[in-house]
Amino acid sequence: MKRLSTQIYLVIILSLLAMVIVAAAFWRRGPDRGPMRQAFEVAGELASVALAPATAPLPAQQEAVEKLGQRLQLNLSLFSADRRPVAAFGPLLPAPPQDRDDSGWIYGRGGPAWAIELPDGRWLVARGRRRGPSHPLFGALAFLGAISLLVALSTWPVVRGLTRRLEHLQLAVDKVGKGDLKARVPVEGRDEIAKLATSFNHSTERIEALVGAHKMLLANASHELRTPLSRIRLGIELIKNDADPARKAALEQDIAEIDQLIDEILLASRLDALEQLEVMEHVDLLALAAEEAARFDDCTVEGEPVIVEGDLRLLRRLVRNLIENAHRHGKPPVAIDVRREADGATDTVRLTIEDSGGGIADDEREQVFEPFRRGRSSNTVDMVRPSLARGSGLGLALVRQIARRHGGDAKVDRPGGGSRIRPGCDVTRGSSRISITLPLTQPASAPKA
Repeated sequence: MKRLSTQIYLVIILSLLAMVIVAAAFWRRGPDRGPMRQAFEVAGELASVALAPATAPLPAQQEAVEKLGQRLQLNLSLFSADRRPVAAFGPLLPAPPQDRDDSGWIYGRGGPAWAIELPDGRWLVARGRRRGPSHPLFGALAFLGAISLLVALSTWPVVRGLTRRLEHLQLAVDKVGKGDLKARVPVEGRDEIAKLATSFNHSTERIEALVGAHKMLLANASHELRTPLSRIRLGIELIKNDADPARKAALEQDIAEIDQLIDEILLASRLDALEQLEVMEHVDLLALAAEEAARFDDCTVEGEPVIVEGDLRLLRRLVRNLIENAHRHGKPPVAIDVRREADGATDTVRLTIEDSGGGIADDEREQVFEPFRRGRSSNTVDMVRPSLARGSGLGLALVRQIARRHGGDAKVDRPGGGSRIRPGCDVTRGSSRISITLPLTQPASAPKA
């Protein structure tokens, strides 16, 4: 297969050569019509004045031809109406063909010449005194060769520069296909190829991030699944000999943990692959928080009704994970607050969830959002109710993912005791917080909760 640069190069050269050939063909036919024909007729009139008449003696006609040739620095040959040579200055030029009845170019040995018909029927043939190519074809070939060389020298750098960037892109694609996800293409210029390189780099970065996240998720998931599976295996061995209801309940709890872990792993993978939300609808965040808080006896909700646009199922998972995280790793009571806040040119909604526990250590504020990372803080729930303290390890990681898919973020602040989880961008002063900012919207119809 020929390189793309060679193909483009050949197309340019052949196109220009075709243009030159067509132009040469029109140029060759041009003198026989239009203004050039009139010019030949005028030249014939002027030549008849400078030359001796057809009835003059041959020496007089020869003398007139020599004087005119010396003045014009041309080789001249004078022919009678029946194409017989009458006089010449320089070498005898070819006579016009018998079938020619008007002035124009004639071609023969020595190159092209002008054949001018005089008013009295005689013919005057003229050619430059500098000897040209022996055949007109040689001159045309030399002209085309010079044009081709000039075009070749001027277009090669342009074509090579264009295709060189495409070759870099091809090499990068091959590297990615072989598994090198760190391959990138240098972005040069501001044309379509530069945009293609930018899109390729962005896509490769996205693929690298997704593959890295999935590898980490699978590695952590395999580790996390070992614990409940080991407990189930041990429980099955024990229950063979002792049908203890407590052991059965523990097995059911372990199975529920595995089911929840698998569900959250699948949800995390789907969120990683999403470019944008698939379902968007108006949701009353205060009503949604109240519904989820009703599942617990020691959880209160305050605030004002605010409408956000997003995926109801994902927002419900966000609120539920926040409340469950506060109950598992914090200390009741848990308070939820939903408020509208002005953030520059746009209004935002902040959902704050706060428990009464010992809070989150300063150096763990970002780590708690990593999959399968649990803080070092030891809360009352962890010691008194260990079954409640166990989680999938993906709860807050999903909170941040869902918040960011809705245009927000999740952060933790712990200026004093207690943990506060709050959807919002800004971190307020007070207790520990996880903040997520969600944009407000004004629904055209009744909101859903």
